Amino acid sequence: MAEPDKLKSLLPAFLSGIANSYSQIFFSDNKFFAVILMLISFFDIYAGLSGLIAVMVSNILAYVIGFNRYNIKQGYYGFNSLLVGLGIGVYYEPGLAFFTILVFATFLTLFLTLGLEGIIGKYGLPYLSLPFLLGLSLVTLAARQFTSLQVSESGLYQMNELYSWGGQTMVDAYNWFNTLNLPESWNLYFKSLGAIFFQYHLFAGILVALGLIIYSRIAFMLSLLGFFSAWLYYQFIGADITELSYGYIGFNFILTSMAIGGFFIIPSRWSFVWVILLTPLISIILTSTYTIFSLFQLSIYSLPFNVIVLLFLYSLKLRERFFTKPELVSYQQNSPEKNLYSHINYKVRFGGAMFFPFALPFWGKWKVTQGHSGTFTHKDEWRHAWDFEVTDDDGLAYSDKGEKTEDYYGYNKPVLAPAGGWVEEITDGYDDNEIGSMDLEHNWGNTIILRHTDQLYSKLSHLKKESFKVVKGETVYRGQHLANCGNSGRSPVPHIHFQIQTTPYIGSKTTEHPISHYILHQHGTFDLKSYDVPAYDKWVSNISRNSALEKAFHLIPGQMLKYQVSTAAGNDAAVSWEVQVDSLNNTCLYCQESGSRAWFRNDGDLHYFTHFEGNKSSLLYLFFLSAYKVMLGYYNDLLVTDYYPVHAFNNPVLTFIQDFIAPFWIFTRAVYHLQYLKMEDELMQSNIRLRSETMVKIGSWITKRIDSEIFISPNGIESFIVHEKGKSIVAKLIPQ
Repeated sequence: MAEPDKLKSLLPAFLSGIANSYSQIFFSDNKFFAVILMLISFFDIYAGLSGLIAVMVSNILAYVIGFNRYNIKQGYYGFNSLLVGLGIGVYYEPGLAFFTILVFATFLTLFLTLGLEGIIGKYGLPYLSLPFLLGLSLVTLAARQFTSLQVSESGLYQMNELYSWGGQTMVDAYNWFNTLNLPESWNLYFKSLGAIFFQYHLFAGILVALGLIIYSRIAFMLSLLGFFSAWLYYQFIGADITELSYGYIGFNFILTSMAIGGFFIIPSRWSFVWVILLTPLISIILTSTYTIFSLFQLSIYSLPFNVIVLLFLYSLKLRERFFTKPELVSYQQNSPEKNLYSHINYKVRFGGAMFFPFALPFWGKWKVTQGHSGTFTHKDEWRHAWDFEVTDDDGLAYSDKGEKTEDYYGYNKPVLAPAGGWVEEITDGYDDNEIGSMDLEHNWGNTIILRHTDQLYSKLSHLKKESFKVVKGETVYRGQHLANCGNSGRSPVPHIHFQIQTTPYIGSKTTEHPISHYILHQHGTFDLKSYDVPAYDKWVSNISRNSALEKAFHLIPGQMLKYQVSTAAGNDAAVSWEVQVDSLNNTCLYCQESGSRAWFRNDGDLHYFTHFEGNKSSLLYLFFLSAYKVMLGYYNDLLVTDYYPVHAFNNPVLTFIQDFIAPFWIFTRAVYHLQYLKMEDELMQSNIRLRSETMVKIGSWITKRIDSEIFISPNGIESFIVHEKGKSIVAKLIPQ
């Protein structure tokens, strides 16, 4: 049973590898688009068969040798072989010698792919279709000495071939498309699209264009921008426009536009501008290389596309500034829309996450009595600092008359490490000042400096004499008790001075840096702040974690969650989720029934989902929406707000429209709210009720909405209910 089971698990990946080898030529992994492209390749039966054999041989060989399975599945090792197979199939008659050369040409192309992956990949660059160019050129040159190979005459009898493949209907369709009275530019555009698959007629090009619209609206617009920029440029400079129709190598402008405008670069007005600016460069490379290659009776194929894209991407990596004009894609999703929407969403959600995560250096609620660019001492190069004191609700920091240090609420309170690191320096031995007086000779008083990373330190000053709990050189963890609040140095009343700096000295200049997560307290309400700078005269605290919420969202790899799902229609089913982790330590919930995955992170203060893959009709998708971001502390009526990527939760028609203008304007947004309603068991900090709402909005107009309720018990996420359009889905935890 082992071998059949192994084959059963490998077959879907192998079929995906074949399909993706077709769609990857247009930087896609869309299966429907792949089917269209495969269909187009078979307009020439032998070319299509040759291409399919090349893909299968390449992927099987890659698997047998033991190359990366993900790359095989994504089609990265197959699409260059496919192009070589199509090229050979178009130019030579089939036969024993032909298929023998095809197999070994595929071998050669695969090894060229791997070699270029290693050579070019070390610079962080793609190998594009360079293996195809080298492979087909080498085979073409060598084939001139192979007397058993005959040049194909298939193009001479194309109608007969179409009839044998699809009957009179196919012939009529082909003739109808070719007799369309289109402007010359559009005629050439469609034929250039088809030429990417060695098909030089309108029918193929129009099908590719339709496939492009289905796969990506942005990619379709870029194909138009690339081609018609070239068309206008040729008209402007008075160049021979027939150059584009020779082999329809105008597809170089199309592929370059798609690569630069929306695949390797985040789609934006900047990427579109660069597509236009690079057009003359493609023309220069196209004309000059054609002149050289024609001496050897070789076609340049996609050489200009490869040269310009690689040069431009490499140039962008050498920038010292203006990194967002344009911005390189950091996580490739094989879709310009997904690249754009995920990028925008990441910047909105985690734009501050580039900063090192610092917490507030105390327990409980303290008041910011001097913030950045403060009234008294936080000036000039030392302006990015905070002073914190404990006060009552009226703003008083002391009891009685406040004449003694002991009268102050913050005095002798623990001072905590704001982040993990090492003790870089400790200064101790200075007595606390009497209230109202200051030690001007020893400005910072008793101080500790922590080193967190290279060139990132934190400093805590005015501490109590001989209250240190750590020593120089000791490793500390976030929240560890370091010392106690005092009144030493230039300090008129007990308080904590906290600053972040880039050098390890007592008098170092400050640097602006936010606090990762904290609670803002105002007028009896709570507000969650993330990667924010606490302001003057505000009461703030770290998130006080709730044990039930911590346990519920502390999802460990290998853990299983099972839910009984009920609907209003009376349909019941059991759903099983498993917590999984990949080789990069990314964690997800995997639904065994739907095959869907919801990727998440937990930083101790927050649980949040990062993205979803799979079936959007699954219970896991509804949970992804409902628990998109959960703070792991309980504060009554606190409202957490976040945003989904546009494509994650939206009306398909609305998304389709948005896609066309997304690089320039996002007119719709998907909003998430989570409210902390009630904690029924205060003693055990449990039986918590949360309510979330997911909305798609255009301005204030709500176009789509889902409401959810989540119940947290000592057992974990006990249940959640999802309401949409008057219907409800109830999921209850099945005890393990």
